[in-house]
Amino acid sequence: MIITKKSDEAALTLILEGRLDTNTSPQLERELRQSINGVTELTLDFTGLEYLSSAGLRVLLATQKIMNRQGKLVIRHVNETIMEIFEVTGFADILTIEQTETPQ
Repeated sequence: MIITKKSDEAALTLILEGRLDTNTSPQLERELRQSINGVTELTLDFTGLEYLSSAGLRVLLATQKIMNRQGKLVIRHVNETIMEIFEVTGFADILTIEQTETPQ
């Protein structure tokens, strides 16, 4: 997984590419632990995220709990497959997900 970080004062955007699974979720956890202190607006951009496992969901849940205390978490550009995972697991009700409309 590739994580690209964009920071602007108290706002942080992490752009994720590849797979968020058992092998890569520790990488995201480390990045968040190092970067999230003092952040009030966290955006996770899933444009290039192809796969999400239960290990990835666990990281997202822990991150949501932290951001509930210090600001807000927004997840953007979720593909259809990952959105289905969010809906089936109930994460769609817990997370703030901003979808982009695709032109018809």
